[in-house]
Amino acid sequence: MSNDGNYIVSLSAFTRWLASVAENEYGVEIYPGFAAAQLLYSQEKDSTDPWGNPAHSVRGIITNEVGLTKAFTPKSSFEPGMAFNAKVTLLAEGAHGSLSKLAIQKYKLRKESQPQTYGIGVKEVWRVDPAKHQPGKVVHTLGWPLDMKTYGGGFVYHMADGLVSLGLVIGLDYHNPYLSPYRELQRMKHHPYYRDLLAGAERLAYGARTLNEGGLQSVPKLHFPGGALIGCSAGFVNIAKIKGTHNAMKSGMLAADAAYDAVQTTEEGKAADMTRYDEELRKSWVWEDLNEVRNLRPSFSTGLGVWGGIVYSGIDSLLFRGRVPWTFKHAPAEEMERVKESGGSLDAAHTESARGHKPIDYPPFEAPLSTDLMTSVALTGTNHAEDQPVHLRVVKTPEFARELENGEVERAETGEVLEDGKVDRKRGRRNHVQVNTEEFAGLLGRACPAGVYEYVEAEEGDKAAQEEGWKGTKLVINSQNCIHCKLCDVKVPTQDITWTVPEGGGGPKYSLT
Repeated sequence: MSNDGNYIVSLSAFTRWLASVAENEYGVEIYPGFAAAQLLYSQEKDSTDPWGNPAHSVRGIITNEVGLTKAFTPKSSFEPGMAFNAKVTLLAEGAHGSLSKLAIQKYKLRKESQPQTYGIGVKEVWRVDPAKHQPGKVVHTLGWPLDMKTYGGGFVYHMADGLVSLGLVIGLDYHNPYLSPYRELQRMKHHPYYRDLLAGAERLAYGARTLNEGGLQSVPKLHFPGGALIGCSAGFVNIAKIKGTHNAMKSGMLAADAAYDAVQTTEEGKAADMTRYDEELRKSWVWEDLNEVRNLRPSFSTGLGVWGGIVYSGIDSLLFRGRVPWTFKHAPAEEMERVKESGGSLDAAHTESARGHKPIDYPPFEAPLSTDLMTSVALTGTNHAEDQPVHLRVVKTPEFARELENGEVERAETGEVLEDGKVDRKRGRRNHVQVNTEEFAGLLGRACPAGVYEYVEAEEGDKAAQEEGWKGTKLVINSQNCIHCKLCDVKVPTQDITWTVPEGGGGPKYSLT
């Protein structure tokens, strides 16, 4: 957990600076505002997957169509998607990327690894009283405001210019469907430590994002025909340190070296082989970094609970440093295989019925120390065109992947019943509402850190509620609020929310986080 010698910077600012270096000094072309919506596959099975089976190779990406209404009809600003052909395609989308999960599923890249597990990080940036600012100071906390059955902890980073970044990370394997990550962060700030630190301070920014917690056990096969997974698309976060940028950058360097060699040696018309990248990363210090802490996170999921995890992690990190002959699993083998087979989420499977829990009594907000959710969302600068197809699709990811490859997404989303009744979005939404309201008390209405999902009582005669709702309740998706955290895709118990890219340029405008 030592942070001596590390730099504390805004990742948003750092990546903007890095982008300018890439463009101005190395001639790299960056296309902001263009979202990669699909993988571009070869027409024939011209390669083999990592397991030796004949497979279509990835030949680039396809951007999404822009200028469509919610009903998928073209507006005057319509522009079709563009195909970007590439000899090597590297997926660097962050945790649970929309194309990465499709590649992982298509090429069975998790065949020999455990399912990925995730946490949700919610954070804020404040300008504090200069007398309380200590540049370079780092604070990590564990436990409160969470109960002793929920994994998570807080962080405080004193950055430059009087800024302090603080937040809370909560493991998405939490059991209680009444838990609200946002309300937990607001409650955390009511602690005397934070009250003192933030007295007279000004809040400047808010954000949220899922992060990988699976560690070494959950790193999939890294290469596929024509490309590879890098950074958090693969899952290189050292969760004990809540740090992954160093590993993400190193993976990118190794992938660049392997891609250069692949481009030079691959025959025209053949798929690039990125096997060397997979091999080199497993021999690098990235692997050593993850191997050392591989048992810390799963130690909190044993029968000993949080206290057992604290004791084990302390002994392992201080004495053994990962040099033990065992490797913990994230769940029983049968459960993990079931999750991998379904293409679902291990974290969602750990959600328990609302019948076994009580609603959490959160304290009232105390502005400006703690505020309501929409006040915070306004600080993200998130923006999406109102009249565009909703990018949060109520459909299981494997089904969506099949529709995508068959060109059926638009027909399914506009209400057509396909595959002899197997594809029926209205029926799917009705089932979603029924299970999530009756069994899980509308979990997404609390879990989403941007207020995107609402389960509302419909007015009498509401046609949408009659066709897609359940017992007078319907699902409302406020997609314009989305801050692209991916929590819904990971945590929804029914595993029927698929996050896809909105029109290019839409989303949060982070600058300080």
